Amino acid sequence: MFRVRRVLPALLFAAVPLYALAAPDFDRDAWRADYATLKQALERDYANLAWIGSTQSGVDLPALDRQTQRALDSAENDAQAEQAIRDFVAGFHDGHFSFLTTLQAGAAAAEPPSVDLTAADAASGCAALGVGAGGHPGFSLPFESLPGFKLLSDGMDQPLRTGLLTTPQGPRVGLLRLPEFAPTAYLGLCRQVWQQLRSEDSADDMRDALMDALADAVATALQGFAAAKTDLVLVDVGNDPGGNDSGDVLTRLFTTRPVHSAPLLVSQSPAGTAYLDEQLHRLTGALQEHHPDPASRRLLRQSIAAFQQSRRSAGDAPCDLSWTWSERRDWNAMPCRRLVEAGSSGGPLDYLPADAIADMTIVHRLNWAQDVRAHWGAWTGPVYVLTDAKTYSSAEMFAARMHDNGIARTVGVGTGGDGCGFMVASPPTTLPHSRLRLRMPNCVRLRADGSDEVAGIAPDLPVLPQSGESDRARAWRLLQTVGADWRTRHGGG
Repeated sequence: MFRVRRVLPALLFAAVPLYALAAPDFDRDAWRADYATLKQALERDYANLAWIGSTQSGVDLPALDRQTQRALDSAENDAQAEQAIRDFVAGFHDGHFSFLTTLQAGAAAAEPPSVDLTAADAASGCAALGVGAGGHPGFSLPFESLPGFKLLSDGMDQPLRTGLLTTPQGPRVGLLRLPEFAPTAYLGLCRQVWQQLRSEDSADDMRDALMDALADAVATALQGFAAAKTDLVLVDVGNDPGGNDSGDVLTRLFTTRPVHSAPLLVSQSPAGTAYLDEQLHRLTGALQEHHPDPASRRLLRQSIAAFQQSRRSAGDAPCDLSWTWSERRDWNAMPCRRLVEAGSSGGPLDYLPADAIADMTIVHRLNWAQDVRAHWGAWTGPVYVLTDAKTYSSAEMFAARMHDNGIARTVGVGTGGDGCGFMVASPPTTLPHSRLRLRMPNCVRLRADGSDEVAGIAPDLPVLPQSGESDRARAWRLLQTVGADWRTRHGGG
């Protein structure tokens, strides 16, 4: 009897549900309601939900949902409940679907007076534009430390980091580093062209002009490689977080062949509708206000008709995606994905010849790559694109377009898997109880095989880190891998 008296209290304690032991101010039902709100928002607004719910995505969404519900059921305090929702979001493996800073209640501070950047010197002006705030100019692997490497441009005081490297019995390699597809990463370039930038009307115009200067710098580097008789170019977008649409635009500099942008889809949501309306406004304005010639008028009308049809589709009753929490379906067999067509990742038209339309104002409304058409085909030889697990977003778009258009082979490690992010700004989802704020992608870029780019870009030539191997050794092994592939495919030797 003595032993039984000792055991019974423990058994009784174990029989009490965990939620009965929670902190007295912990409201489990409110957290469950937050989770339900999040799932409803995903069904309504998240562009990648159908893909994530597919058998091809690699994510078991029903299992993730069950895991989250169990975690909320067993949570004993707010911290544990919040972690359950954070783990749920992490399980999507979509970097664009992410948390934003939780905001404090209160009146927003007034906007301070604007600053006239046209009077600033290069250092101050570039700093005010945010240039130098991100990006690492060095290569993602230490090619600079390898024998046979010659630095051509450092990417700090000079616009880009570039170099030449010749290995024994190997090709002569031109190395080009693109740390970001955004103007804020290129401080040396900004300072170099500041006198031109300061003539622009606004800070946004200055950043646009800086992107034009980046295209000029990339073209100049590629032309330098050609003049130096390099056998191939290795473009390093490892550890590149992405940026803007230049991940699509700059691909044209590496070939004279036609380059097609990815099919673009937007969510059947207010954000998707806003993007369609924005493009319709731009296309209609070009047709009505810029006196297009007959060929331009025909292309504008075709694009307007396509976007009007998408706009009508966006207004249809949306299909139900609640099945994603209970089953997985084949992406290719889905009758509805709650997405609408929105042209391409390079504008309403996925391709236009460089000489199709002379008027730059009009042609930019149709195909954004036309902005750099003077530099198309700056390099025409073999190209390899180096990626790693920290290659994201616009950098993935670059790698995917280079691969899917047959311009380049990819080498290294599979990318992080952000895919398309945001074609327009949209308000975040705020959960009512916890006040957690999340952003949700409103667009999808499709690969050549029809898959969602959010799955990441697998390398043609995997060069994975190995136990005990230094970064220098892996850089050397990667170059040997590229050299062997180049000899096989292009007859080098």
